[in-house]
Amino acid sequence: MQLRSLGVNTNSFLLLTLSLLFAANVKAAFVKVGEFELQYEIAGSGKQIVVLEAGGSAGLDDWNSVFSSIAEQTKVIRYSRVGNGNSTAIKRHFTSMDYAQHLSEFLLALDISEPIVLAAHSYGGSVAREFAAKYPQQLNALLMLDPSSEHDVDILRAINLEQGNKEIAQIKLSDMANGMSNQYLDFWSKRPLPDYPQIKDIPVTVIASVRKMAEPSNLFFTDKGRIMWGEIWQNWTAEFPQGRSVLTEKSGHFIQNDEPMLVLRELKRVMKMLDENKQP
Repeated sequence: MQLRSLGVNTNSFLLLTLSLLFAANVKAAFVKVGEFELQYEIAGSGKQIVVLEAGGSAGLDDWNSVFSSIAEQTKVIRYSRVGNGNSTAIKRHFTSMDYAQHLSEFLLALDISEPIVLAAHSYGGSVAREFAAKYPQQLNALLMLDPSSEHDVDILRAINLEQGNKEIAQIKLSDMANGMSNQYLDFWSKRPLPDYPQIKDIPVTVIASVRKMAEPSNLFFTDKGRIMWGEIWQNWTAEFPQGRSVLTEKSGHFIQNDEPMLVLRELKRVMKMLDENKQP
């Protein structure tokens, strides 16, 4: 969404540097999914398989800051959706459901039959929720970092209807200009809102940024908008028996860059829950 900010704090600089050096030694590969070639990288080993789903218009580099550290814990796969990174370039529109289907086929193409742990950032969160609802047999747990939500635009309207509608109109124009993944039509405009209640009982964790801004660029980033954003994900995760929400004021939208240790901690917690659930 155009309502995001980018930043890497000094505490995570060393980890990011080490991750970049590690990534340089991991050989990228390509696999055929339908008519497309998807770029991917695999590293590490372990009982759990973690798959990383990037944000909108981002490739596998979206996960540079934590990729190597995850590989120290378990097997991890990151990839670029069609149209992103070095995967097949496209100009036509894909929906989050299209991408979810690609993810399912991508895993099968890699001969991965066991359920995965899916970590998703931003727009990747919409892809992840679609995947969780449609392909439950391929999923063990879900970790989302500041995921996009069908309720984003509702926050703008709730704070100031007139101003909110003006900002939404601009968001729509900017998004359509992208021409590939039109997120406005994909999910912000859907009514009734899809809250994905059909996701099965699995560990579901959301880390959401509620950092306040001195000069908010729009209503979404006002103090009230930050509070409402956190409440959306607190309420959503509360619907799951194994749901958990973590609100952070230390990160912007790119939580994996600003607080990589937080992401690694929550991922480790999710994998521990899965191990405990398997015990008799």
